[in-house]
Amino acid sequence: MDRETATPTVTSMPGERAAEFVEHVHEHAAPSTHVYEFVWQYTEEAIGPFCTDVDGNVLMDFTGHVGAAPLGYNNPTIRDRLAEFDLVDPMKIAGQDFYASAGEADLPGPDALMERLTEICDHYDMDRVFLSNSGAEAVENALKICYDDTGGKYGITFEGAFHGRTLGALSLNRSKEVYRREFPEIASVHDAPFCRDRHCDPQSCECGFFAGDTSQLRRMLDPETGHVNADEVAYLILEPIQGEGGYHVPSEAFMDEIAALQDEHGFPIIADEIQSGLGRTGEMWASDHYAIEPDVIAAAKGLRVGATVAPQDVFPGEKSRLSSTWGAGDILASIQGSLTIDIIREQNLTDNATEQGQHFREALRAELPSAVVEDVRGKGLMIGVEFDTKQRREAVQEAAFERGLLTLGAGYKTIRLLPPLDVTSREIELATEVFAEVVEAVSPAGR
Repeated sequence: MDRETATPTVTSMPGERAAEFVEHVHEHAAPSTHVYEFVWQYTEEAIGPFCTDVDGNVLMDFTGHVGAAPLGYNNPTIRDRLAEFDLVDPMKIAGQDFYASAGEADLPGPDALMERLTEICDHYDMDRVFLSNSGAEAVENALKICYDDTGGKYGITFEGAFHGRTLGALSLNRSKEVYRREFPEIASVHDAPFCRDRHCDPQSCECGFFAGDTSQLRRMLDPETGHVNADEVAYLILEPIQGEGGYHVPSEAFMDEIAALQDEHGFPIIADEIQSGLGRTGEMWASDHYAIEPDVIAAAKGLRVGATVAPQDVFPGEKSRLSSTWGAGDILASIQGSLTIDIIREQNLTDNATEQGQHFREALRAELPSAVVEDVRGKGLMIGVEFDTKQRREAVQEAAFERGLLTLGAGYKTIRLLPPLDVTSREIELATEVFAEVVEAVSPAGR
């Protein structure tokens, strides 16, 4: 497949083989998140955002596997480096006190991944990493080390937040109630409004964070009139740009207020960078755009493993406070994660994300009808398109799927677009053309 000439080419979606495959899987798999019946044929041609499904359709994937494939399909640098490695068994190491080396192969395994993570978190003085399997585990461990370090009992989260589906992480979620319904939760987790207007200031705020002459969070923590003792706050956790909750980009004023309150009260900030990190927003971490100084970063998805990153003095010094059978990381996944960081840095993909992200947002704003599109927002290549209704969002997503453009929903009525970080101008223009055509087709004037 030639990336420079590839286009979405679809006969039918889903095709006959895909429908049969999905039916077979559902005979054995427990119900989970279901987007659509896309079945990637991983033995067939794929490159960048383009892939082939089991029915021979060529699709353009702008989901990035929910951010877990930041370099798209079959990145040649990763493929070439992995070809050097003679795979062994086991590919996972049981516990952080088990060590493995690639020897003369010079391939960056779990040890190198941890080193790279401390390098790209050095400006936050983070020098220690705990590896795990997933983003939810990264968040769980972030909570544990903050409770241990502070001795506090309160947590603060935000409306619209999504931090994972394990029981502890569920307690922090404030997006869809289906995630939390009838599950037990961590006590004493409070929430505040999350900024939904990237241009607002305290006077123009309409999301509810700023009200009157102060913020809701400042009012909550006020030593005389507040209902949460700031000295007992174990952590404040936030996604610098919300993902599942709707791709909401906060204002500078919102983040400045959080930074000011952190300075005043000294509570630790956990930055959930699971979807927004690793160059997606045009910086290595979305936190880098703002005044906040996170004390802990939870990373995963494009990293291929989960990682909790923090300064040494935040992690417990006592043995067995943190541990995991697979805590040293999957060897192959760690190599992929290390190489992903290398490629982002060596090829300046944060710059490409900034440039192509601006190009994409401007093109979408110019081509999409304002009658049904309420907002196009984002930073870098983390882009959300909000529609007038949930039904329109779903119709657009389905129509784009039938045309071979894969997208994802977010929040109540938003579509999220996550091209690979090395996306080209041609690919942006191609996706814009297809997306604009399907939006027009499902809009009143296009019926």
